[in-house]
Amino acid sequence: MKKKKVSQVQIRSFNKPVNFVLNIVIALFAISCVLPFIFVIAISVTNEAALTANGYSFWPSEFSGFGYTYLFGQMQDKIFQALIVTIIVTVAGTLINSTATSLYAYAISRSNFPFRRFFTVFCLITMLFSPGMVANYLVMTNLLQLKDTIWALILPMAVSPFNIIVMRTFFKRSVSDSIIESARIDGASELRIFVQIVLPLAVPGIATISLFAALGYWNDWFNALLYIQNDNLVPLQYLLVKIQNNIQYLTQNAGAGSQLAGGLASVPGESARMAIVVISTLPIAISYPFFQKHFVKGLTIGGVKE
Repeated sequence: MKKKKVSQVQIRSFNKPVNFVLNIVIALFAISCVLPFIFVIAISVTNEAALTANGYSFWPSEFSGFGYTYLFGQMQDKIFQALIVTIIVTVAGTLINSTATSLYAYAISRSNFPFRRFFTVFCLITMLFSPGMVANYLVMTNLLQLKDTIWALILPMAVSPFNIIVMRTFFKRSVSDSIIESARIDGASELRIFVQIVLPLAVPGIATISLFAALGYWNDWFNALLYIQNDNLVPLQYLLVKIQNNIQYLTQNAGAGSQLAGGLASVPGESARMAIVVISTLPIAISYPFFQKHFVKGLTIGGVKE
């Protein structure tokens, strides 16, 4: 029976026509994911007049970086300050989120933890039922007094119930009880077991939830809208949202007949919007291969040999 199963796996793995078709499908899917971003970059470096005359295309009919120069010329200092705030919030928030999620998930994944059912149900309830925006706002502003602080951008997303469930399943399937019991017999404490044994085995799962958390913090602007009024604490995404709204207002009122109509007409509407998308997306896209590197590296770490 074992030989038969191995032969079936080999036939499925080395069936050249099937692999050829699957490679084509995966390649088309990858191209479909990359093409929109290439299209956005092409629009961001296209002259606004050429966009109006010729429409959109993957290759700019007339190159122009006026969209980027307009953004950095109007708010250069604010953009760099907002970028620093976003980097601090993303790094600190990702560390806090991955640490809290891993500790919580590891505790409820162990069969010897007496309250694992209670905390698992508690996590599921918080994932299925939300308290609402008003309750969150009252807790953050009145109870915790975090309005106009950088913690108002970090703590609302510091723990993710979905990530906890993902890591709980990962710990149960990847970290064997025999490894934990062997470490306890050798006299290792629970903290040492978690740091030196569990974490190296859980690198793929931690890298996954860290990527989710980093994406959430990097793209978040709604918490800044609710809790931040200090211009020095505005993150990049919220600043770009405000710039986009200002550009939209200016372009809509370009022909209003006022004294500033000529200046308003020169605002790069579409190219500036696409430049905003590139500025907000490119850093996280560049950082993704580093997470992918940890995925592959973590999968090579061995466990219990069955």
